[in-house]
Amino acid sequence: MLVFAHRGASGNYPENTLSAIQAALQANVDGVELDVQSCADDYAIVHDTWLDRTTNGSGKVNQTQLKELQALDAGNGEFIPNLQQALDAIGQQTMINLELKHTFGLDQFVACIEQNVQQGTFHREQLLVSSFDHHQLVWLKQKLPWVKIGALTASIPLHYAEFAQRLHAYSIHIDKNFINHQFVDDAKQRGLKVFAYTVDKQQDIEDMRALGVDGIFSNFPCHAKMILSRS
Repeated sequence: MLVFAHRGASGNYPENTLSAIQAALQANVDGVELDVQSCADDYAIVHDTWLDRTTNGSGKVNQTQLKELQALDAGNGEFIPNLQQALDAIGQQTMINLELKHTFGLDQFVACIEQNVQQGTFHREQLLVSSFDHHQLVWLKQKLPWVKIGALTASIPLHYAEFAQRLHAYSIHIDKNFINHQFVDDAKQRGLKVFAYTVDKQQDIEDMRALGVDGIFSNFPCHAKMILSRS
């Protein structure tokens, strides 16, 4: 079962920061998951929706300009990285899951991804883009047919994984509290990977493995990997 560092190694380091990314890489995770959205002047920023929870700022990221954002303390004196800084930090070392945090225009996001692939910052196969906005994923897939997309959900739909298959998704990212054998089996029959979030407790990790989940997102990737290595 794969272990993705949720917002980097966010249980021990400020989430979505370069130190959280570096700690995750040092733990040899299978992937690093980061939140991506645009700020007020349309730069792609790595951060959750609100500033108040994790920084000394206030308000929403998408209503704040880049210069203001990067002057904030994101925890332990760190700054909020833009997407390019995060991609440079990860490079070709592991999978990169970029979760789109709200509905926004993706033209600059697509340009950034294409440029980095061309320059060799990372390989196409490393990238996975996920969102709760499935319309956004459809648009992205039309612009970048090669990109792997992950359909986020916090429910068990009546027809299980059919919605993700219709999106031509690579994976389904599902809340650990809304998952069962039928859902996992249906997804796998449709050729989809199943990744569960956010999985930190030992019992939850073991439950996800028993269900046959392909991977988990964890705030404590070192702890998760240790539990999985014991059996």
